[in-house]
Amino acid sequence: MDAAFTAEQDEMRRTLREVLGKRCGPDEVKAAVRTAAGHDRELWHELSRRLGLPGLAVAEEYGGVGCPPGDLALACEETGRALLPSPLLATAVLAVPLVAALGTPGQRSALLPPLAAGELTAALAVPGPVLAAALALTGDNTPGDWAGGGRAGGVQARRAEDGWRLYGEVPQVLDGHSAGLLVVAAHTGGFARSRILLFLVREDAPGLVRDRQTALDETRPQGRVQLRDVPAESLGAETGAGVLPALAAVGRGAAAVLAAEAVGAADRALARTVEYVRRREQFGRAVGSFQAVKHRLADLYVQVQAARSAAYYAAWDQDQGGLALAQALEALRTAAGEAIQLHGGIGFTWEHDAHLYFKRAAADELLFGPVHRLRAHAAHHAGLFEPSVTPERAAV
Repeated sequence: MDAAFTAEQDEMRRTLREVLGKRCGPDEVKAAVRTAAGHDRELWHELSRRLGLPGLAVAEEYGGVGCPPGDLALACEETGRALLPSPLLATAVLAVPLVAALGTPGQRSALLPPLAAGELTAALAVPGPVLAAALALTGDNTPGDWAGGGRAGGVQARRAEDGWRLYGEVPQVLDGHSAGLLVVAAHTGGFARSRILLFLVREDAPGLVRDRQTALDETRPQGRVQLRDVPAESLGAETGAGVLPALAAVGRGAAAVLAAEAVGAADRALARTVEYVRRREQFGRAVGSFQAVKHRLADLYVQVQAARSAAYYAAWDQDQGGLALAQALEALRTAAGEAIQLHGGIGFTWEHDAHLYFKRAAADELLFGPVHRLRAHAAHHAGLFEPSVTPERAAV
């Protein structure tokens, strides 16, 4: 493993940081999240055209850049630093890999080029607030309970003369209110022969009702999706055999990307706090000159750097994504909490930027955690707590 970044990766990071530094400051972020889409469409198109951001991990034959998945994680470290509100996570990290893995040749040819170019955005609609369970981040997703178990609830799919029809409601979908394409997980076959399939639903489909929901973190807008006899197209084969493994694979990749994003946010929160305590004076001297403050920031620096190392390793080996995400979310939560406390009274106000990082930390743990379950699942998957069998006991 060569841990050094290539010249192309360094240039991508430098350019992205430069663009976001000019176009995505705290005031711009607050203005963007209050738009109907929840993000700056102009900036999204600039990032798509200039850097090919949504198509970084898409194969060149489909109009993408063809970079390894780790490059997307490095890019998201920069978007995390700026808390960029964009459809990048929902489109490039969650939806595109499913289309690439499960889609028919015709579906891939029709959907991947506009998704890679940023002309089309997508969202993954999973019934209920169980996205982490569906992506196998906090447990095994094969039982299918997260999708309703074939009983009432969730989203149901029914065969019709003209194809498939979907019924149900998904209350929390990242960018679900504005995405041009929905990838919907639904049950079909009734209770006895129930199986989970993924379906494609266009934004103009009759019977589709969407509205934006109030979210803890405005930089991750969420929408409620209601499916009222909506025509849909099955993504790939209709057997459902590869759906759950594909969702788990997407979960591993998403965990690596989210870990890098959280590290970027934690690093920026720490840098802003250090800058503040250097110039803020109390009792005639800078707050940062007090030993207790130095110790707290030094401990936080070590925690952020450890999380960065874990995130970079997970970008190379996505099987370690769950552990890296747990460490990164914990580092972000600590960094955001220290930022609020060390900024003093102003840090507790909604007008200050520190609360943006705190909300991101809390919301990400609700969506993709919690931390202790991420670690417990990773430990179970690695067999750390399996009872050891000695030769003597085995003989008995």
